[in-house]
Order: sequence, then structure tokens, then C-alpha cells
Amino acid sequence: MGSQACAAARALVASAHRITVLTGAGVSTDSGIPDFRGPDGLWTRDADAGLGASLDAYVSDPAVRRLSWRAKLDSPVWTAKPNAAHKALVELERSGRLRTVVTQNIDGLHQKAGSDPHRVLELHGTLHATVCLGCGATGPMRDALKRVAEGEDDPDCLRCRGILKSATVSFGQELDGEVLRRARLAALDCDVLLVAGTSLSVQPAAGLVPLAAKAGAQVVICNAEPTPYDDVAAVVLHEPVADVLPELSSVPPSGGGQFSSWGDPSTWS
Repeated sequence: MGSQACAAARALVASAHRITVLTGAGVSTDSGIPDFRGPDGLWTRDADAGLGASLDAYVSDPAVRRLSWRAKLDSPVWTAKPNAAHKALVELERSGRLRTVVTQNIDGLHQKAGSDPHRVLELHGTLHATVCLGCGATGPMRDALKRVAEGEDDPDCLRCRGILKSATVSFGQELDGEVLRRARLAALDCDVLLVAGTSLSVQPAAGLVPLAAKAGAQVVICNAEPTPYDDVAAVVLHEPVADVLPELSSVPPSGGGQFSSWGDPSTWS
């Protein structure tokens, strides 16, 4: 990281007191989890692979559900380990400057790396749990996958026999309102918004970028490909996030950065 843009990004992080990070699939690719929309993304290579991500298709077509459960059983998420990018954000949190990680990822690797779970907002839910679309009952994903491994191709809710799905947000499904509210608060009350590994092509996650910028935050975007919000950013880095984030997290604070009085995001009301 020897470019002028990298030096500018380091300076912004060094002077920051309240950093909010927005992460996407590009943060987890080095952990062996493919992204969806990149040049070699899962949906780029196979248009049918995204069918299970549509709530309408999932609910109306048992064949889509069967394919979805088989894909979950074989998901690389279960064996993936946090990479340098995840670990760098833990380091940045421990330095007292990172207040919140807003993630579009459903893999749980931020928490696995050591990020405070109260400071991780999972905008698109989590693959580690299930929810019944009928009664709303939740449970561990491992229980449902055990049933799939034992021969059930479309496990239903054990309470009401309703349709069971992962506790992830599908296309056509609304985000959790409380999680989104807290994410917007984090965007409004940061002095630096660090965007890492996301194409910023999905709303409302992408909308956090102009929201933070209009509130006065300096935006740093690190993504392999250009994004629709590059012109909003103070710095844009088209370099691997697993290289950039460790460099940024290791920058010592220039102004005694510390958490704001907002404190633990889980207590915000």
C-alpha cells in the first residue's frame, strides 16, 4: 500500500474517533466463500443459483427448497475460517476506534474472528439459524441440516409444520427493522465510514454510504471493482481487502481515538 490513495486512507483512519465499517462478500472470499456478483461470482457463473434467494420461488416451489437445503448442507461456510480482513477489524475494534461493523454477510466470520457480537449488525441475517415462515419459531441451522443429512430433503417446522428457511433475508423479504435502524444510526454517527468488499449494488445497505457522507463522515471504499458510490468517497482503493484492512488497522491513532459516548450499540434506543 504505497499509493497516494492508500496514504490518504491511513491518515483518515489515524485521525478517526468513531469508525463504522460496512462489509460485503469480498471480505470473505479469502476464507473460501465465493461472492455472488463479482466477475467470477456464484450468480455470474450460474444464473439458476440465485433462485433459492427469492422468497417467492422458495415458498412456491418445493424443488427450489430441496436444492437450497442441499446447497446449505455443502456450504463452505461451515468450514471457513476468518481471514486477515476479519482479524484486522478485530484489531481496529480493540484499538478503540471501530464502533460498529455493519455486514451484508451471513457467514458469521466477523464474530468467529473475535468481533464483539454486540457491535456486529447482520443486515441480511445469518445462515447459522433457521426461522419458520409460518409461526416464526427459530432454531439452530445445525439441527435442520442434521435432518437433511439423515434423508429429509425439505425439513419443515417441528412446531407447526410450516415452511422452514435459513434466517437470512431473501429477495422479496424485508430487512429486520431494528437492525436497519441501528445500522443507520451507526452511519450517521461516525467520522469515517470504511466500506470493504461490497459492490454497493443492493439497497438499503448501499444507501448507508450517502447517508454517512451527508452527515459529515469521510468515506473510504475498498473494493475490487468500481461501485456506484465511488464519487461520494474521499478515498477509493481497488486493492484486495485482505491486504488493505490489516494496513489500515495497524495505523496508530493520531488524536487519541476512542469510542464515543454512544457506547455499546446494543443499548441504543
